[in-house]
Amino acid sequence: MSLKRYFLRRALFAFPLVFIIITINYILVNLAPGDPVLYIAGTEYVSPEYLQRLRQEYGLDKPVWERYLVYIYKVIQLDLGYSYRYREPVINVIVERLPATLLLMLTSIAWSAILGIVLGIRASIKRGGAIDNISTMLATLSVSIPTFWLGIVLIITLGGMLRILPTQGMLSPANIGMKNLSPAIILDISWHLVLPSITLGMAYLGIYIRSVKSLLIDELGKDYILLARAKGLDRSHILWRYAFRTASPSIIAILGLNIGTMLAGATLTETVFAWPGMGRLIYESAIARDYPVILGIFIFISITVILANLVVDMINALLDPRVRY
Repeated sequence: MSLKRYFLRRALFAFPLVFIIITINYILVNLAPGDPVLYIAGTEYVSPEYLQRLRQEYGLDKPVWERYLVYIYKVIQLDLGYSYRYREPVINVIVERLPATLLLMLTSIAWSAILGIVLGIRASIKRGGAIDNISTMLATLSVSIPTFWLGIVLIITLGGMLRILPTQGMLSPANIGMKNLSPAIILDISWHLVLPSITLGMAYLGIYIRSVKSLLIDELGKDYILLARAKGLDRSHILWRYAFRTASPSIIAILGLNIGTMLAGATLTETVFAWPGMGRLIYESAIARDYPVILGIFIFISITVILANLVVDMINALLDPRVRY
């Protein structure tokens, strides 16, 4: 199969997948308990006529299947609906929160992936050594400690007891409302980013350490590696030119999958640290029964995961021709 045909085939598979995800999300959100009209009204002590008028205004008086068809039609036109809580288009609400989440997510992925890959490589080379023991301990802690618990511990210790780092929000109170990205604002954001990025990235550090270590150990034990050693090739040359290069498609696949899961899993971290991103927006929208925003975020996350997988498949097809067959 040619590379172009493989890419086209993978891209076409993504469209029905998005449709299926939208359908499942719509059904689950509408099965959730609670009445969004009561939140819109602001109180339960209102007349039934007023509640009925609100339902008609927001289209909530129609059957679920009819609302679903209307929603699908709007999504095709890139219209994600109107927020009950913010009283503005959902796309505007998401775009406003997106930069904060991307900043947190990319920072967390960067440090955890770099450190995890380095430790995984070192642990695979010198098994049983100090680096291997440290990496094993870090990987165990990473997959064992709940994200919210780690965040609370960091807040209590580094933020409360030692008062080293800020614990809430993205900016200091004095800088809230400032729109220009001056060096002082960038430094303030970076300072507030430390604890949330440690908390979120720690959840994925163990995955990178264990995956890279196991992949390289498996590759270093294969016959072609033993043949390269028998020929007298340099150890670092064998590691990078053969073993790591062969394992790189799997490592890239793990990175791509974690981008989507991290975007969806940032809810706890952003809620604990009051980080103004999409994760906290999901929590706030669930409390307010703001169904259009919840659905809009789910669609955005789903498309991000699908695109991440699509990009990973394309990179793997370029690196390893066997993938496209």
